[in-house]
Amino acid sequence: MKTIKTLGISIAIWILGVSAFTLIYELPILENRYVQANIGLALVVPILVWAGAWLYYRKGSLTHGLNLGLVMLLVSATMDALITVPLLILPSGGTYASFFGSLDFWLIGLEFIGISTLFWYFKVHKPKQQ
Repeated sequence: MKTIKTLGISIAIWILGVSAFTLIYELPILENRYVQANIGLALVVPILVWAGAWLYYRKGSLTHGLNLGLVMLLVSATMDALITVPLLILPSGGTYASFFGSLDFWLIGLEFIGISTLFWYFKVHKPKQQ
């Protein structure tokens, strides 16, 4: 696995994801803006992860998509623990436990793993010929 490349792509996905969440949160569409922002993020994350996987694999890496997705999720969760929770969640009365224990967080985490794995199967993996 290309560590620096993976970290860079993962941090870019995190920045774009947090930006999308914040932007969607500010739109006056639904009464519950937190739910609105999570729905928007759930729709944006697959696009971001697919694009990140494309960037990662475009020069011929063969790392399994599951591993790539796990690393992307780990980097994103670390950035959330270091930046998102202290700056956005704690001031509004939330906690680390409420953030990381949320079903929303884990469903989006599954998107990271699932989309990167699907990308690998569709675009990278070459089945063995018999």
